[in-house]
Amino acid sequence: MKRKAIALLSGGLDSTLAVKMMLDLGIEVEAMNFTSPFCNCTGRNSGCKSEAVRVAGEYNIPIKVLHKGIDYLEIVRNPVHGYGKGVNPCIDCRIYLFKKAREYMLEIGADFVFTGEVLGQRPMSQRRDTLRVIERESGLEGLLLRPLSARHFEPTVAEKEGWVDRTKLLAIEGRSRAPQMKMAEDLDVKNYPCPAGGCLLTELSFVPKIKDVFTHSEELNLRDFRLLKTGRHFRITPESKAIMGRSEVDNNQLETIRQPGEAALTWMDGNTPVAIVVGEQNEEIFKMSARILLRYTKAEPGTECRIEMRLNGSTSIFSITNDMNANDVERYIVA
Repeated sequence: MKRKAIALLSGGLDSTLAVKMMLDLGIEVEAMNFTSPFCNCTGRNSGCKSEAVRVAGEYNIPIKVLHKGIDYLEIVRNPVHGYGKGVNPCIDCRIYLFKKAREYMLEIGADFVFTGEVLGQRPMSQRRDTLRVIERESGLEGLLLRPLSARHFEPTVAEKEGWVDRTKLLAIEGRSRAPQMKMAEDLDVKNYPCPAGGCLLTELSFVPKIKDVFTHSEELNLRDFRLLKTGRHFRITPESKAIMGRSEVDNNQLETIRQPGEAALTWMDGNTPVAIVVGEQNEEIFKMSARILLRYTKAEPGTECRIEMRLNGSTSIFSITNDMNANDVERYIVA
């Protein structure tokens, strides 16, 4: 009887190699991929999801893509096992993913789950002790196979039952990717992305933005976190923010993601960033946002400046004095 396994497939080198190994060992594979508002490589036509879908297509295996939702945001806000150097709850995140994988395993009648994890590769979630915690709390004890490092661990059910030949599994350990790259060459695995971190939660510069949303949000929503990837953020009131483009790309992105009921501001008489106001909208918030905006233009200090505001399909113009200095603006900067 051919056995079936669930692959957690990111599309990166390690998970791709794990899939290739399992297929070569005669296992029927179905893949799962998870998208996140904190992934810094997700784009419309590129990124983690697209790489995973590409790999699944190359190996002709089904793939299920799941979006981490509000339940995941609550885990980020209050992780049981704490954060890494940023606001990255890596252990709780893995438990979350593996619980979802276990549910899907049971749903489709698969026999076990496997990943491309390597012992010691990541300092928080891939230590021996944390790997055991993750297995136990996800309900996958004995059912979670890590083919690239399997011989560093006790045999899983798949190995004990002879579904997978343990002698064909590997004992890779540590942060070097040289063994995987050599293996990719031997197995003719090509077009894999360069190894890199893909989670904004690990980036220290991102921490203030995340904490600001948690502080000012009773109810979490995914859009608030997706917005954090674009531009400079300024907290105007507890219920409102101004987001300002750093580049033409940012400016275009802000115009695209602006929703009905959200104002966009630009300085009329020179090159200017775009600033959008999210959350509460009123005249005082617009004026403060415009004063901050002018600080990032070449408008002469102390001059009256014309601001164009676009809101709900209408355009209006108001004047505001360019009177804020660096210290004034600093009080509003999130990141």
